[in-house]
Amino acid sequence: MAKARIIDGRALATGLRQRVAEAAAQLREEHLITPGLAAVLVGDDPASQVYVRSKARACAAAGLASFGHRLTADAGVAAILALVAQLNDDERVDGILLAAPQMEDDQALAHVLDRTLPVVSLNHIAGATVTTVGPDDEQAGELPTRHLVELGHRAIAVVGGVRGRRLTQSRLRGYRRALEDAGIEFSADLVAEGGDSVAGGLEALPRLLERRSDVTAVICHHDLVAVGVLAGLRKLGRRVPDDCSVTGCDDLNSAAYTTPPLTSVHVPFYEIGAEAMRSLLKMITSGANRAPDVTLPVRLVKRASTGPAA
Repeated sequence: MAKARIIDGRALATGLRQRVAEAAAQLREEHLITPGLAAVLVGDDPASQVYVRSKARACAAAGLASFGHRLTADAGVAAILALVAQLNDDERVDGILLAAPQMEDDQALAHVLDRTLPVVSLNHIAGATVTTVGPDDEQAGELPTRHLVELGHRAIAVVGGVRGRRLTQSRLRGYRRALEDAGIEFSADLVAEGGDSVAGGLEALPRLLERRSDVTAVICHHDLVAVGVLAGLRKLGRRVPDDCSVTGCDDLNSAAYTTPPLTSVHVPFYEIGAEAMRSLLKMITSGANRAPDVTLPVRLVKRASTGPAA
């Protein structure tokens, strides 16, 4: 049996396991899969972490043996490139599924990947013409903004993700488009960086409120950041949603159990992972090294953390 080398990361959810396994099994039944090698580079974004939970079963369904290499969240470019080089030196690699948002603008990665066979990435790769599968991040910024505008909010703040990341920039474009459509002028004072952690939300909230005390709603680019914002508002004695509405993005399982339950943009991580694996396996078995890019829609899950403007 052929071997698949997996460069692993932390897991986030379980549902993708079944979806990817089913997709791989269907392709095998259709005689589209033959035993081959697959290398998976996994970074630290939610989509890649969800995918990791399904890797072993997906490889088994495709007739591949799985061997793991853990890639920590703070892994640098050199470490990732070294792992790719090691795979190329040790044994033939038929395909790479890459999820490394921290390297999306690094040209060195593109040079390495250009020397490999089929690649599917969950993130942009600078200078590379590889297949990408991911969510509609502009829509992820637009939907909560429109929802809050419909509730009568006008001073709508954003606690964005990591500054400079394409995900953050795309979600801000969606936010600005929705404001423009509603006739609301964009203000840079209403935007703060929160990263992707609870601490980031806690730290960003006071900066926002110091600049704009009239804020009645906060859009967070990640659910964990929203948890920090919720905690910060409680500390200040501000009621959610009576005094300030809050939205998140990702729709993690925990979003339904925050206090109050968090309105969040549902990102279809399960479908993203399944589609990425399906594309990669088709490329491997067909001999192609490019497939059409896929952008999956997101949707807003309304819960109790949003309400009419005061």
